[in-house]
Amino acid sequence: MTEILDHTGERPSGPFRLGDRVQLTGPKGRLHTITLREGGELHTHHGVLRHSQLVGQPDGSVVANSGGHEYLALRPLLRDFVMSMPRGAAIVYPKDAAQILAEADIFPGATVVEAGVGSGALSLWLLRAIGAEGRLVSFERRDDFAAVARANVETFIGHVPPHWDVVVGDLADELTDTVAAASVDRVVLDMLAPWECIDAVAEALTPGGVVVCYVATATQLSRVAEYIRGTGLFTEPDANETMVRGWHVEGLAVRPDHRMVAHTGFLVWARRLAPGAVPPEVKRRASKSSYGDEDVELWTPGAVGDRQITDKNLRKRVREAERAAEGARQAAGRSDAPDESA
Repeated sequence: MTEILDHTGERPSGPFRLGDRVQLTGPKGRLHTITLREGGELHTHHGVLRHSQLVGQPDGSVVANSGGHEYLALRPLLRDFVMSMPRGAAIVYPKDAAQILAEADIFPGATVVEAGVGSGALSLWLLRAIGAEGRLVSFERRDDFAAVARANVETFIGHVPPHWDVVVGDLADELTDTVAAASVDRVVLDMLAPWECIDAVAEALTPGGVVVCYVATATQLSRVAEYIRGTGLFTEPDANETMVRGWHVEGLAVRPDHRMVAHTGFLVWARRLAPGAVPPEVKRRASKSSYGDEDVELWTPGAVGDRQITDKNLRKRVREAERAAEGARQAAGRSDAPDESA
């Protein structure tokens, strides 16, 4: 049967193939995400489901395992994939990624810079939004995190997009050598101390361009907003956070879920002013000094806190991501896919 591609030419649909990523919903709604392999099997306490049962079946099929338990098989949506993919660093949640796309006004054909790339979750959303005519440059200080991100992107899309560049290094040091001044439309910073990169970002952004910072704590939010304001190169920064609460809807039993995805991070964004432009003064009520030396001490990266992952755990995540990318290459019929037995 002829393979069907969507309008981007990157996201396959149609019958399942070896190497495809498949999300299985089993008894009691439990999810299993697998990569279809020759001779592969999913073992649970309910029985065994052979991968060969899924090959050739259409998306949305229902198959039964050896114990007679049925599983609904679907290709993962992007939001499903990013929540289950191997992680080297914490990811940007789908609810925050959606806000970033909206607040930064990411558009097809845009030139976008992001740092750091983490596990590649936000990279996938950005690549989809800018399309093949855009350009995404992702900076990551750690080579192992960059490896996980590359593998995750290749797993979902089926190849590494030619309009995506991953630069291993510090954005503050490498940006001016990577992009021309005033040539970048949007910048997204997901890092511990984004204020360290604002000066370089200001040089790279085109007038009217947008910078968005994704930070976890109120101290980070405060410092980056004050730094952006203090440069005099941007509009007044705006900030918010997004909370999502699901609802149980079954007949007349309609109520909010007992659990919700509450605080994950703050977004603060501003637009680049034209060279030499001075924005109208923002009138504020008289108050004490915005911050002092003690506050600055609380703003240091060490005080804010860093997200750590052990080397052993990270090596495991890298192997998982590369195995998934290998399956994607197999599904795409890549002749350069490495031998699985190697």
